[in-house]
Amino acid sequence: MSKRYDGVVLTSPVTFGYERYSEHGVPWFAGNALAQMLRLSGLEKSAIDGLAIASFSLPPDTPPSLAEYFGLELRFLEALPFGGASGIIAARRAARAVQTGDAEIVACIGADTASSEGFGDLVANFSTATIDASYPYAAAGPNLPFALMTRAYMDRYGARREDFGHICVAQRYNANRCDYALLGHKNLCMEDYLEAPAVADPLHLYDCVMPCAGADGFLVMHETRARDIGVPFAKFDGAFECFNAFPEDPIQMRAGWSRYGTALYEQAETTPAAIDLIETYDDYPVVVMMQLEGMGLCAEGEASRYVRDNALTFDGYGPAHNTSGGQLSVGQAGAAGGFLGIVEAIRQLTQSAAENQVRDAEKALITGFGMINYDRGLCSSAAILSVGDV
Repeated sequence: MSKRYDGVVLTSPVTFGYERYSEHGVPWFAGNALAQMLRLSGLEKSAIDGLAIASFSLPPDTPPSLAEYFGLELRFLEALPFGGASGIIAARRAARAVQTGDAEIVACIGADTASSEGFGDLVANFSTATIDASYPYAAAGPNLPFALMTRAYMDRYGARREDFGHICVAQRYNANRCDYALLGHKNLCMEDYLEAPAVADPLHLYDCVMPCAGADGFLVMHETRARDIGVPFAKFDGAFECFNAFPEDPIQMRAGWSRYGTALYEQAETTPAAIDLIETYDDYPVVVMMQLEGMGLCAEGEASRYVRDNALTFDGYGPAHNTSGGQLSVGQAGAAGGFLGIVEAIRQLTQSAAENQVRDAEKALITGFGMINYDRGLCSSAAILSVGDV
């Protein structure tokens, strides 16, 4: 495992502008997120000398053009084409830039807009594999690969729809206390979940995220700088990123978490038992189970029992999970979905989560997953944060 991230902290978590459709472009969402981060931190714009940006709908603009639009002079600029793994990768690479002196303060932002036609255009042109091997056969989008993965998981481990439903229902309970969750105003019970219309068997309506527009972001800096300006922060204890893990698996049921999870706990000098807060990437419930198993919170094939044995709510028994409601209840704002979990973890560890605040949370595990080709997600990541002591 790589060396530790001693002295690096994450602060000023922001979620901005979530809406089903929007006429605004990515620069508007990302710029407003940056403005809110500056207000939270009390920093002047000139203090930002690094930017890490993740977006599917940024073109024809580019990351350098955002620097011009925002009036930033940068020493570090990172584009992150990693989908749902992007938020953790942004933090990891920004942390290394801060450690080496390549940047002092890096703004990490995920942002995407959404039109009524935008998601169809995205999945139709997502990759060469999509264009040549999926879309011509009416297999557009992620529903088919995740249906295959969900069915394989159910057949291998005996998982039931009720197990997936427990994740969705608990997350909606959390979203009911989160003011930016697009579906937070709607309750969800197990009966509603089980009776929802089928989308791609065995997936039903509440197994699938709702595409939307929005932005999420945070600042990365040295702990001494955070103390100087008096902002609450979370310590960055460890992280990894991994691409195309276990390519020999015929159907994906594991990823980089199974490869590097143990080393991450060693790097962070902690254990799964010490985790108070879990923020998983949740475009579909089966991926939540894969992440719980891969990160050693339960044994392989035991995630169904784990989600039954723990409340998963911000105020329940066992580690809290996806305390904002996750993408399944907040919405999936493109690449910003890969930032939602780490932003929420920073918010929780800095005691700024308001109504859905987890009591006495000291350590958070965040996992990411993204870039689905026909049969697998190619990017996976994870990080461990701990509470600061300003």
